[in-house]
Amino acid sequence: MLISYSDTIDGAEGFTAIGRIRAAAGWHAVSARELREGHWKEAALQQLIRTAEDFDADAIVGVDYQIDGTTDVELTGIALQRVAATGVAVRLRRS
Repeated sequence: MLISYSDTIDGAEGFTAIGRIRAAAGWHAVSARELREGHWKEAALQQLIRTAEDFDADAIVGVDYQIDGTTDVELTGIALQRVAATGVAVRLRRS
């Protein structure tokens, strides 16, 4: 699976967009974000790749990350959040 953080894929002759996809990593304590932010982004990216594979995509372009919400401390006893990844699943043009 090719991953691009821009809207292009180096070396590709072009692509056809399948659609925007989104996936999130598991919930984790807000205080753990700074300690393992790279881990949570990687986990969200792996979920995004699995989603793209379900659509028979060859690549994902425009990959971006954001915080997917925070739980209420009163409900859980601890503030939780998760990292989400978004992008556009695409099929590469074949020559």
